Amino acid sequence: MKYAAVLFLFAIAAPAQTLHYVINWPSGLSLGEGSLSAVGMSVIHGIVSSPAWTFDLDLDAGVPGFTLRDHYHSTARDAEICSVQLDKKTQHGARKADETDTFDQTKHTVTREWHPAGGKGDYSVPGCARDALAFLQFTRKELAQGRLVPQQQVVLGAPYNIRLEVLGTASVKMLGKPVQADRIRANIKGPASDLAVEIFFAKDEVRTPVLAKIPLPLGTFTVELTR
Repeated sequence: MKYAAVLFLFAIAAPAQTLHYVINWPSGLSLGEGSLSAVGMSVIHGIVSSPAWTFDLDLDAGVPGFTLRDHYHSTARDAEICSVQLDKKTQHGARKADETDTFDQTKHTVTREWHPAGGKGDYSVPGCARDALAFLQFTRKELAQGRLVPQQQVVLGAPYNIRLEVLGTASVKMLGKPVQADRIRANIKGPASDLAVEIFFAKDEVRTPVLAKIPLPLGTFTVELTR
């Protein structure tokens, strides 16, 4: 869950774009790979056109004897990128999970349903609630306009509280070339997690995320853009 939560900090801003990342141990050896994609479109409601998005995250990592494989699919709509549905399939070792989170933006609720058992539960969320991928899409959109999103609740199955801080500007490598990047700290608190991750967003039009530093008990792991 910690690795997946971190990779959600790399939501894609441009339509029909896929970015690929490598996850490295503190020693520099590869732990695995991840990819994120986004597709933007317009949905017609009568004579009014409104934006809509789909996002996908795939993670394939692990160590001998322990598999870490996750897939998340998110849909969102409206200019504020409010979530519609999040589908989540994960495998962490022998443990597997398959669930759907459905957002009712009118009632301000999320319905969490587990498959194939069919268990279901609801909880309340703020207006224009966002899953993690939709939230990061919105974050990058705001960064590109010179704004930082306020602290808020974000859904990834359970609700998580995310607070962003600007730490300044840094020079990092993007596909082998040095670029200036916004250095952002993401403070993520959930039912069983408390992470403070540094993310570096290139100062391009879409604020491409190029690097993250993840402090964990075994050391600081990195997530780096490869293509």
